Parts: sequence; C-alpha cells; structure tokens
Amino acid sequence: MTHPSPNADRPRPTGGDERRKDTRALADLPITVVLDDGIHEAKIRDVSRGGVCFFLDRPVPEMTALKLEFDLPIAPGVRRIRGQGAVVRCEKISRSVDHYEIAVFMHDMASPDRETIADYVAAIEG
Repeated sequence: MTHPSPNADRPRPTGGDERRKDTRALADLPITVVLDDGIHEAKIRDVSRGGVCFFLDRPVPEMTALKLEFDLPIAPGVRRIRGQGAVVRCEKISRSVDHYEIAVFMHDMASPDRETIADYVAAIEG
C-alpha cells in the first residue's frame, strides 16, 4: 500500500540546502525494516548509494539504528540489498494519514550492494 507524500511533487532543496551527496532515484519497492521491536514491512520512496527513504506506518526517532533489506531489480534479475543505517529524518506525511516518510543513512553496506544501487540510480536517471 503506497501512500504518496504530499511533498512528492515539491522540488527538493539544491545548493547549500541539499545535504545529500548521492543522486537518488524514485523507487516503488517493498522493503523490510528491522527495528528493536521486530520486523516491519514498508515501501521505498527513493534510493541512493548512501541511503534510502521509505514510508512506514509508525514514526522512528532520528538516530535510531536499524537494518534494511530489499530486492532491487537489475538487468540479470533481482539482487537482495542488505545494510545497516541510522534514521536521519522522520516526518509525518499528512495530518490525516498515520504514515511517515523516513530517511536512513546507510553506514554499513557491502560495496557490491552500493555499486548495484549506483548502477540502478544511473539507469533510472539516464
């Protein structure tokens, strides 16, 4: 179940306001989020080699450590991406919907997984 962010059409900051160094690509993919209280299913909003943004039905405080796992479609099929990261942003997407847009910086991910994401982003952006 995808819940588009009311900010989805709003231009993202550029220049000095933009904190992300990696190019992102929109992605409507399921993702598994592992928190201290268990496993949660979410929906990816966008992905980059440095992180992922997803929609979840609960807030997750900034700096919360978590594990992520998702399947990324690539030319020969699908690659399972795994990593660990920390929440850097959590915003309610609407006053009327109890879902949150959560951005995670991936600080622990295998280099081949990062390169697969970079290739995916380049293909989407290209």
